[in-house]
Amino acid sequence: MAEEFNTESMLDMFLYESGQLLEKLEGIILEKQDADCFDDADINEIFRVMHTIKGSSGVLMYDNITKVTHKLEDVFYYLRESHPDDVPHMELVEHVLAVSDFVTGELDKLKNGEQPDGDEKQLVEDLDEFLGRLKGEITKQGIQMPQANKHVEPTQFYITPVAGDDSHFYRISIHYRSDTQMSNLRAYSATYALKEVAEDLLYTPDDILSNEASADVIVAEGFHMLLQTKSSKEEVIALIDSSEAEEINFDELTKEEYGNALGEFGREQVILEPAPAEKAKADAKPEKKEAPKPGDYVVKTKEAGKGKTLAKNQPKQQSIISVNVEKMDALMDLIGELVIAEAVVLQNPDLKVPGLELSNFQKASGQLSKITTELQEVIMSMRMMPLTNVFQKMRRIVFDVSRKLGKDIELEVVGENTEVDKNIIEHITDPLMHLVRNSVDHGIEENSEDRTSIGKPAKGKITLEAKNEGGKVYISVKDDGKGLNKEKLYQKALEKGVIENKPMSEFTDKEIFRFITLPGFSTKEEVTEYSGRGVGMDVVVKNIQSISGRLDINSVEFEGSEMTLVIPLTLAIINGIVVQVGNSPFVIETASIKEFVRVGEDSLIHEPSGEEYIVLRGECYPFIRLNEKYDLPDSVHKIEEGIVVVLEHEGSQVCVLIDKLLQEQEIVVKPIPPYVKKVKGLSGCTQLGDGSIALILDIAGLLMHDGERR
Repeated sequence: MAEEFNTESMLDMFLYESGQLLEKLEGIILEKQDADCFDDADINEIFRVMHTIKGSSGVLMYDNITKVTHKLEDVFYYLRESHPDDVPHMELVEHVLAVSDFVTGELDKLKNGEQPDGDEKQLVEDLDEFLGRLKGEITKQGIQMPQANKHVEPTQFYITPVAGDDSHFYRISIHYRSDTQMSNLRAYSATYALKEVAEDLLYTPDDILSNEASADVIVAEGFHMLLQTKSSKEEVIALIDSSEAEEINFDELTKEEYGNALGEFGREQVILEPAPAEKAKADAKPEKKEAPKPGDYVVKTKEAGKGKTLAKNQPKQQSIISVNVEKMDALMDLIGELVIAEAVVLQNPDLKVPGLELSNFQKASGQLSKITTELQEVIMSMRMMPLTNVFQKMRRIVFDVSRKLGKDIELEVVGENTEVDKNIIEHITDPLMHLVRNSVDHGIEENSEDRTSIGKPAKGKITLEAKNEGGKVYISVKDDGKGLNKEKLYQKALEKGVIENKPMSEFTDKEIFRFITLPGFSTKEEVTEYSGRGVGMDVVVKNIQSISGRLDINSVEFEGSEMTLVIPLTLAIINGIVVQVGNSPFVIETASIKEFVRVGEDSLIHEPSGEEYIVLRGECYPFIRLNEKYDLPDSVHKIEEGIVVVLEHEGSQVCVLIDKLLQEQEIVVKPIPPYVKKVKGLSGCTQLGDGSIALILDIAGLLMHDGERR
C-alpha cells in the first residue's frame, strides 16, 4: 500500500527521525533501569516518542509498526494520566525494549529495501495483558480511569484550547523559493518543530504528507499556519528552518482576530468560556497590547552571496545540513588525490637542476602545503563521529546478557563523546560487542558470594572508556571480576597444541594472555549462548588488525581484566617513511618504527633451518631480509651495507633489512587491486611524488608470516 504514491523522500526522513527517537528511548530506559519507576518527565518523553513514530508510520502505512507503538503509547498514556503506584518497573522496561527491538528490526528491513513484514501480534497481546493489569491496579487504587487514548476527527466545529493570560497568537506565512524541491516536507518540518511549543496549531494545505501535489501549491501560494503558544516571537522564529524560504511573514493577532482567522482555515470556532475566577481577573486587569505593524517580522532573501536577516532580533542559529556519506567518501578520495598531486609537484625531478633559483617557488609551495594540510584536517573533522551510539549499544548488551545470566552488573561509561572516523566506527562495533560480552560472561563472577568473600562489592562493575592520545584512539573494557588464570591458560594451550612444549617461564604474561585470541581457544567447559565455542576473540583481533589496530590485554587474577583496543583516528592518510630495497620503494608507517640501526655480521644468529635472528643490546629479534622475501634483485646482501629497521606491533618486534632511507611524507593509502594476488606482509600501496608506486608494509602480516615459518 505504501507504494501507491512516491514516499522515497518521506521514507528517508522517517528512518532518520525514528532512528534518533529510538536511540533517545533506549537511553532513557537504560538510564532508569535500576530505578523504582519512571518519573513524569520520562513518561512524557516516552509517550511523545511512541506518538511520533506511530504517526509517521501511519502516514507511510506500515501498519505493524503503527499497532505496536500505539499500544505502548496507550500504556504510557494511562501512566501519565493516572499516576498509579506499584507499577512493575522491570517488566515495563522489558516491554519498552521489546517494542524498541521490534521497530528497529523493521527499520533495518526498510533500509535494506525490504518490506516491514514482522508479526506484531504476540507483542501487542503482551502489551494488552500488561495494560489490563495496569488498569485493574488503577481501579484498585481508587484512581479515576482516564478516557481512552483515542483521536476523534472534528466534524463541524473546531474548539480552540482555552488561552491563558500569557498565550500569544500568530499568523505565519512561509513562501519558499520557486526552485525549492519537496516543499511539502519542508513545511512538515516547520509544523513538527512548532508542535512542542504549540497550544494550538493549524496549517494549510493540511495534506502535506499524504498529497504530493501539495508541494506545487505551497511553492505557488505559500504555506500558512495559525499558532497559539506561550512562546515569544523570537523563540518561534528560532524553531523554523528558513534555509529554503524566500520570505517568512509573522503577524501577531489578538484572540478575537485569531478566532476570525480560523474561518480562513475551514474551521468554525466554538469559544470555551474561562473559569469565573479567571474571567473576573481578566475583567479587572484588561490586557493592553500594542497592535503589531504589518511586516514587523519578515525574513527576506537578499542578493546572491548575502545572508538572510530578520527585521527584529533574530537569534543566531547554527546551520546544519545532512550530507550523503557517499559524497563525503568521494570528497575524501579527492583530498587524497590532491595530496598525491602536491607530492608530484613538490618532488618533481625537474626541480633538481643545479643552480636553479627556487625561492619564489618555495614560498608558493609552502603556502600550498599549508592549505592542503588544513583541508585534510577539515575533511577529517567532518568525517569524525562520537562513540555515543556505539557505547549506547554496549549498555543494552550489558543489560540483556547480565539479566539472562542472573548477574548483578553496572556499566560505567567514560569518554563517550570521543570522536573517530566513521569507517572505523563501523569496524569496531562487533569487536567491542565481543569484549563486553566476554567481560559479562567470563569476567564477572558467577555468584555474588564469590565476590563478597574476598572483599569485593556484591555488584560487579564494567567500565567502558575511550580517549584520544597521540593520533590513536584507546577504547578499553575493564571489569573487576576474577581475572585470567595464567596457569590455566598455559595448560589449555598445551592441550590444544597451539604452542610448543616450552616451559611457562619462557612466556611473558602478555604472551600467555594472548592465547585467548587464538582460533578455537576457550576456557569455558560448557558451551552457552554467549561463549564456549572458541570463536569471538580471534574475530576481534582480525577485525582490529584490518584497520591497523591492536588489542592489548592486561589482567590480575581475582582483581579483574582490561582489554584495550588501540586504533588509528583515520585510515585514509598516514605518516610514513619511504625506504628502498633494490629498485623498489616501500612505505613503513612511522608509528610502527622503533629505531634504525647499523649492525655487523657478528650480530646475526643463523639457525640450521635457515631462520635468522639479530641480537641488539642483549635482546634477540627475528630478522627478515626484504630482498629475499619478495625476490628483489640489485639490493644489498651484506648486513653492513644496509640499514636495519626495528619494527614493533602489539608488543612484538621484528627487524627488517633495507637498502636506504628516502624520505618522510604523508601517505595516501590505496588498496591493492583485487586482480593482484594477496601477499602477506603488504597492506596497501600509494603513489609517490615521482609517479612510482610504493607498497605499504603490514607489520602484523610480517610477524605472522615469521611465526608460521618458525
